[in-house]
Amino acid sequence: MVSTKPYLIRAIHEWCIDQGFTPYLAVLVDEHTRVPSGYVRDGQIVLNVAPEATHQLTMDNVQVTFQARFNGVPHHIVVPIDNIAAIYARENGQGMAFEPQLQRGPEDTSPPGTGGGGRTPPDGHPPPRGSHLKVVK
Repeated sequence: MVSTKPYLIRAIHEWCIDQGFTPYLAVLVDEHTRVPSGYVRDGQIVLNVAPEATHQLTMDNVQVTFQARFNGVPHHIVVPIDNIAAIYARENGQGMAFEPQLQRGPEDTSPPGTGGGGRTPPDGHPPPRGSHLKVVK
């Protein structure tokens, strides 16, 4: 069965656009994520996924891909759905946070959350837990 997560991400993205807000994705970066490494902080990156900031944006059930410029340099961005920690509106912080389910390589036999190979970014520090977002009702 396909997770509801990609559907919810697309719905919040559409809601942001309809409201005139700027949708942001909070992403945990690992070896399966293709983003400019110079913009990664503490194993995370926040990406503007507004139509004005992206080119060829595709949000399917497996990954989010698009082209974007960082300091004028074009980059092809690939974010696995499992790595998305949140999608929210920049203007008011409303959106949805998720528990990321980072992919684990075949050599990683440690239980999830114990700092196994698929959970630790290249800098050697485990990804931060939780989110800077608050639940809005």
